Amino acid sequence: MSVFPIARAAICAVGALALLSACGGRERPKSDIAASQVTTIGVNSYLWRASLDTLSFMPLLQADSAGGVIVTDWYTNPQTPSERMKVTVSILDQDLRADALRVAASRQVSQAGQWVDAPVRAATVQSLEEIILTKARDLRQSAIRE
Repeated sequence: MSVFPIARAAICAVGALALLSACGGRERPKSDIAASQVTTIGVNSYLWRASLDTLSFMPLLQADSAGGVIVTDWYTNPQTPSERMKVTVSILDQDLRADALRVAASRQVSQAGQWVDAPVRAATVQSLEEIILTKARDLRQSAIRE
């Protein structure tokens, strides 16, 4: 029996142990924990939480975290009782990115006791998107600092 195969096996075993021991024992950087792609619920959790928080004043009709869709029911602001809004938020990606968020809004006004569809200002939808994205970034920054 030759010594070379035994020596070769011993060297391979020592090398494997050295590689395995180098993998452990170090603490992960906190930025890994707060990566932009946090998806324990199917979509980016920062965008999901920020969307729910932003729309918390409106009654929810549907909230599907796996599909990333939030649909509110009609909301009437007490200061403008002749107008109501309904919002749908779609989270389209697992990354925290501006193009991963889509907001759509519907508006109705009361005319002669009937609700009639009315146009939604583009600035309203843009404002909602900006609020959600800002909150999502703030949530991510808070997670990095912890």
